[in-house]
Amino acid sequence: MTRTRKYHLTLIGVAAAILLVSLIRLITGANEITSSGTFAAALMLAVPIGLAGLGGLWAERAGVVNIGLEGMMVLGTWFAGWAGYQWGPYAALVAGLLAGAIGGLIHAIATVTFGVDHIISGVAINLLGPGVTRFLSEVLYKEGSQANQAGAGITTSPALSSEAPELSLPLLSSGPDWLGSLESTRWFLLGDLAGILRGLTHNVNVLVILAVLMLPLTFFVLWHTSFGLRLRSAGENPWAAESLGVNVYRIKYIAVVISGAFAGLGGVFLVFVSTKYVEGQTAGRGFIGLAAMIFGNWRPGGLAAGAALFGYADGLQLRSQGAITSFLLLGAILLLVYLGVRARRADGLSALTVKDYTAMGAAVVGAAVLFWLWLTVDRLPNEFVFITPHVLTLLVLLVASQRLRMPKADGVRYRRGEQH
Repeated sequence: MTRTRKYHLTLIGVAAAILLVSLIRLITGANEITSSGTFAAALMLAVPIGLAGLGGLWAERAGVVNIGLEGMMVLGTWFAGWAGYQWGPYAALVAGLLAGAIGGLIHAIATVTFGVDHIISGVAINLLGPGVTRFLSEVLYKEGSQANQAGAGITTSPALSSEAPELSLPLLSSGPDWLGSLESTRWFLLGDLAGILRGLTHNVNVLVILAVLMLPLTFFVLWHTSFGLRLRSAGENPWAAESLGVNVYRIKYIAVVISGAFAGLGGVFLVFVSTKYVEGQTAGRGFIGLAAMIFGNWRPGGLAAGAALFGYADGLQLRSQGAITSFLLLGAILLLVYLGVRARRADGLSALTVKDYTAMGAAVVGAAVLFWLWLTVDRLPNEFVFITPHVLTLLVLLVASQRLRMPKADGVRYRRGEQH
C-alpha cells in the first residue's frame, strides 16, 4: 500500500512539474523551456551525471565513500578515446568500463585493505586520473606518432572510427514526426508534452538506453536480491553482517569496482557525444553526480530525479541563455509552494519553532527577490548563466539536506573481528 501511494505521488509530482513548466513557458514566451531540443540536450547531459551518481550509490551503500568518481570518469574518457579511434565504439565501451573499474579497484585497495581515509583516497584518485591521462597523451599522442597523424594532440585523441548507433522509440518517434508537428503548434500543455516526449525518444543514443536501464536494474539488485541485502548490510552495520557470515571485504571490493565501472561508463558517454577524448571534458560531472546521489537520498529513483534536474539546467543554458531568466519566475513559484507545504505541515502557529519561522521568512524574501529580478532583468550576465547548474546543485543540496539519511557505516573504517 505504501509503495502504491509513493508511486501515485511520484506520478502526480511529474504531472504537476510538467504543468508548471508549461505555465512558465506560456507566461514568459521562452519556448526553449519545453522544446524537444532542450530535452534532448538535457537527456544527453543527465546521463553521465546519472552514471556517476550510480557509481557513488553502489560504493556508499556498501559503506565506502567514493569522491574519486571524477578521476574514474577521466580514466574512462581517455581509454574510451584511445580504444575507440582504433577499434570502434564497442572497444571504447569496454576500455572505458575497465579503466573506471581499475580506478575503483585502486580505491578499494586503499580504503578496504589498507584502511586509508576514504576522502583522502578519493582526492588522490581525482589527482591521479588527470595526471595519468596527461602522461599517456604525451607518450602516445606525441608529435610524429601514428595517432598524432590521425588528428591526436596532447589534449585530444583522434576521432572515433565510427559513431555509436542511434534509434527512435517505436510509436512515439519512428515513422511520421507527429510529435514534431504537435510541438510546433505551441498549444498549452499538449505542445509542451509533445516537445518533451520528442526530445526524450527521437534519435536516442544506444548508450542512453543502456544507462536508463541501469537504474531499475540497480534497484532490483540492491533491494530485491540476497546479494543486494548483503551489500547494504555492509554499509549499515558490517560487524553484524560479519557475524551472519557475510564476507564484508569481498562485498566492498565488488561494490567499489562496480562503482568505478559506472563512472568509467559515464566517461565513455562523454566521448561518444564529442566523438573523441578531450582533456577536461568531464567538467566536474563526477562531483555533480555525487551531489545527485545525495539529493536522491542514496536511492536510484531520487538519483534519477537529481540527475534530470541538473541535466535540464545545463541543457537549457546551452540551448538558450535568455530562457534562463524564466528560472527566476520558476524559483519564485517553487519557494511559494515550499512555503505553503511547510505551513500546512504545522499543526498551528503556536507549533512553529524559530527554525520554521526563519525558513518561511527566507522563502518569502527569496520569492520576492526572484520575482522582482524576473520583472526587471531581461538577460542575465553570461558568467551567471554558465554557473547556473552548479548554483542549482548547491541550492538543491541545501534544501534536501533536511531529510537525508546516509548508510550508517558509510565512510567508517572496518576491520574484521573488531568490536564496534
